[in-house]
Amino acid sequence: MPRYDYSSMGFYTYDCLGWPFSEVPPGGGTVFLDEITLAVSGAAGTATIAAAKMGLSTLAVGGVGDDIMGDWVLERLRHFGVDVSTMQRKPGWRTSSSIVLTRANGSRPALHMRGATKDFFVDESMFAQVTDAKVFHLGGVGLTEAMDARQGDMSQNAKVMKAAQAAGALTTLDIFAGSKKDLPAVADVLPYTDYFIPSIEEAQALTGMTDYGDTAKYFLDMGVRACVLTLGGDGAYYHDRDGVTFTIPAFDITVKCTCGCGDAFNAGYAVGLVKDFDAETRVRFAQATSALNATGLGSQAGVVDFEHTLKFMTTQKTRK
Repeated sequence: MPRYDYSSMGFYTYDCLGWPFSEVPPGGGTVFLDEITLAVSGAAGTATIAAAKMGLSTLAVGGVGDDIMGDWVLERLRHFGVDVSTMQRKPGWRTSSSIVLTRANGSRPALHMRGATKDFFVDESMFAQVTDAKVFHLGGVGLTEAMDARQGDMSQNAKVMKAAQAAGALTTLDIFAGSKKDLPAVADVLPYTDYFIPSIEEAQALTGMTDYGDTAKYFLDMGVRACVLTLGGDGAYYHDRDGVTFTIPAFDITVKCTCGCGDAFNAGYAVGLVKDFDAETRVRFAQATSALNATGLGSQAGVVDFEHTLKFMTTQKTRK
């Protein structure tokens, strides 16, 4: 029996968020905001805490700096019951951090310092510990420089994902990609990925394709078991090796902040895997988690617990 329900490796960041942002003041001027908050974010960080809130036993795998932001990130992870024994920290590292200015419509331009996300490295001696989970999630390929780099015939990220599958874990993947130049780092990992969950913007940047089905088939041909494209306000598209395809509409909500919505989706999807939901219910539950995330300021702010998310999924109206 695996020790953890969910092991989440990759991008952990400290976010400082303000809302509602409308303009940069000229010169040394000041603009007043209604809210300022802090959050642990990132493709792995958001998913870890959201999963923990919904009752999964979770392990955080990544890196933080030897600084006050790193102190805070680790404290918040512990606050939600996350095991941080595999979070790395070394002198000279700085915590990956963002200043996120959220507009009234929920969009959020960000200023980001890459920090320890590019530095942490999981070697073979750690594989057994970090993959001892029902679901192993890799979040942030494209930002994890040391792990993205090839070590022999494959990247270290690919080696960990391969080890996770060999240990019996289901593997999920999220990425940070802006163009086809990011494809090699992603392609290395895809043969060991059960569920690839990119945003449609990232998937299109990698493939140059616009059709959902063609885009998903591109990644299926590269080795993934199923591709789930998150479509923002249009919902999510699912396509697997057996030819099962469907689209789940987005929930009808008032959006406050879109920061971390895709990462919260990953957490909801992991909960669905652990709970053995069927494919459509998994995607619907993941959509509910993402929608709740968007109702608060900052990653996972709107996610409360499993029961709250389940009730939202079964009672909230969708956009279609």
